Amino acid sequence: MPRAEKTSIQGPAGALEALVETPREGAPRAAAVICHPHPLHGGTMDNKVAYTLARAFLARQFLALRFNFRGVGASEGSFDEGRGERQDALAAVGEARRRLPDAPLWLGGFSFGAAIAIGAAAEAQAAGLVSVAPAVSRVADVAGPGLEIPWLVIQGDQDELVNVDDTIEWINGLAPGPELEVLAGAEHFFHGKLVELREAVEVFVEQHTSAQKKPG
Repeated sequence: MPRAEKTSIQGPAGALEALVETPREGAPRAAAVICHPHPLHGGTMDNKVAYTLARAFLARQFLALRFNFRGVGASEGSFDEGRGERQDALAAVGEARRRLPDAPLWLGGFSFGAAIAIGAAAEAQAAGLVSVAPAVSRVADVAGPGLEIPWLVIQGDQDELVNVDDTIEWINGLAPGPELEVLAGAEHFFHGKLVELREAVEVFVEQHTSAQKKPG
């Protein structure tokens, strides 16, 4: 099991509840900030897909930081339609950089959280991005002309909330665009598919971090 530290991050609307996990053995070679699904639909940093993302990054020797958006759990503030949540994500990025100032920083997110991470990636100067079932309708106006970083989108072909065809159409309009991996038989919450999800993330992250700068 990784080392886990509950902490509080100062966000723009008040304190943000967070959990920082680090590998049990060895120093982290990079950091990942993970954004959870929609706050008004039960999304928290303990969501099983957000947890799976954290486990994938930890397995590749990352520090993994999960946090609750404003108004969720012990985080102060209230829902802000994605605008304030993007600033919350950037506050979490600041905390990760404080802990590992010389390491590459990746962003990850699920559904609403994927949209937030995509929108924050350029300002955060992220070294990589993992977007799981991104809420395309929320990211179409924030992804810009395309992010020139390693970027993986994972989507289930049975997703009842984010249509796979809409995701493909959106990706085809980006240049450069992300790498897409469609998991057969997976719906939005990846029931029974979390192992496949984790393995896909681990493979992609390892491929794109082996040559990235390590701290120290």
